[in-house]
Amino acid sequence: AEVAAVLRLCHEMGVPVVPRGAGTSLSGGALPTADCVLLGVARLNAVLEIDLADRVIRVQAGRTNLSVTGAIEADGFFYAPDPSSQLACAIAGNIAMNSGGAHCLKYGVTTNNLLGVTLVLMDGTVVEIGGAHLDAPGLDLLGLICGSEGQLGVVTEATLRILPKPEGARPVLIGFDASAVAGACVADIIKAGILPVAIEFMDRPCIRATEAFAHAGYPDCEALLIVEVEGSPAEIDDQLARITAIARHHHPVELRESRSAAESARIWLGRKAAFGAMGQINDYICLDGVIPVSGLADVLGRIGVMAAAAGLEVANVFHAGDGNLHPLILYDANQPGDLARAEALGAAILTLCVEVGGCLTGEHGVGVEKRDLMAVQFDAADLVAQMAVKDVFDPAWLLNPAKVFPLALSAGRRAA
Repeated sequence: AEVAAVLRLCHEMGVPVVPRGAGTSLSGGALPTADCVLLGVARLNAVLEIDLADRVIRVQAGRTNLSVTGAIEADGFFYAPDPSSQLACAIAGNIAMNSGGAHCLKYGVTTNNLLGVTLVLMDGTVVEIGGAHLDAPGLDLLGLICGSEGQLGVVTEATLRILPKPEGARPVLIGFDASAVAGACVADIIKAGILPVAIEFMDRPCIRATEAFAHAGYPDCEALLIVEVEGSPAEIDDQLARITAIARHHHPVELRESRSAAESARIWLGRKAAFGAMGQINDYICLDGVIPVSGLADVLGRIGVMAAAAGLEVANVFHAGDGNLHPLILYDANQPGDLARAEALGAAILTLCVEVGGCLTGEHGVGVEKRDLMAVQFDAADLVAQMAVKDVFDPAWLLNPAKVFPLALSAGRRAA
């Protein structure tokens, strides 16, 4: 009711509104770009309903990602999407950006685990979209809302799919003497029809920083993969045997299969701490491009060449199984010109992602950061069609202005 009242008043007065969950967006999605009302939903954090029989949980949109699982794990259930910021990020932001995480290879991203939302439009109208079942009747408006980055309305409640915890899970850590070799190994695992729950990639700069920060015991190598499978003990043994056989064809320098919960936690420790570890040693820009998995080896090699030409270092840590890259461009904020060079390299890398058949963003969203790169992926007619959708939901363009769409193209529509 409060959200609806605020939006209704702002609509009447022509005041722009920027919705904000936990503010963890890496693309500037929740940043005010002009005078506006910043509408925070972080205190809307209650669990409204748990239905274990139908595997559904209904929560207010300000609830943090990890605490959704926290509400049901004692009953043997979990919520699958697990972005690296899951301790802090809100479900509202996950829906806005269609967030994924390490385990999205098997379980999908937010849109695959979202059943319904309560959405408040800019004029204060409250609408229910979707419901507690996978096949809600009518047009798939839920698919339109998920990933819309606060452009169409403000989500206040979400109905989410929950899953029973697997019987067991175990990772294997595989070290390689080249990033391209690790990329080729990922492609071969996927090509073999194996569906791990996660395949994570880290290269030497990231391994080095992580070891200094988290002391995870990672090998001294150019790149490593963390591949996790789940199921019964027999299923896990079978899948890991197939994965290690594929890995051996790529001559790994280290092959470490977890045999206990403590070993598994240690293998994952460094990956979970990677972004924090990099922040201890460098300023960096974190990208979020997506490429076909088959192109991993080629693209990683080309990124290395581009970084060298720019005189910058790039560290890579990402969800390799679905090709969602997170290159970290390292720079010195105190060095004049470094930030501009890093931004130019970032734009070139994202352009490369599009050129090889991928896209600009996997889960961080477009926000402010990539709005002017949208013209790299979409022609003017495509963008005008997308803006026409916003016209329907927010005719005055008061919601989250100056985001997602190129500024020059949207200037005639924007309120701010």
